[in-house]
Amino acid sequence: MTDADCLFCKIVAGEIPNDTVAETDDVLAFRDIAPKAPVHVLVVPKRHSTHAGEMAENDPELLAQVMRVGAEAARSEGVEESGYRFVFNCGGDSGQEVFHTHLHVMGGRPLTMGV
Repeated sequence: MTDADCLFCKIVAGEIPNDTVAETDDVLAFRDIAPKAPVHVLVVPKRHSTHAGEMAENDPELLAQVMRVGAEAARSEGVEESGYRFVFNCGGDSGQEVFHTHLHVMGGRPLTMGV
């Protein structure tokens, strides 16, 4: 399922270019265009869902794939040993701006709770 107005659905469909880091049949990982850390990769399921909490209820296997691709991205971006952060924002008050499930993988410097 896709949402015709969803930015990440458009990226997955190839309508908007991206800097791909990793890809499987079900998941796409690409560099964030407004990074908050030296390494900032977004990992999205190719099938639309609103946020990770919803996906945990409806498709936990796909959520696990998102996490696996996130770990692969951390490895390929060279932050596996130094450390990295996984972040899911769920809903407007959390800071979620694109309402398509996405995992932020951030690293490349010491991170504080404010990133």
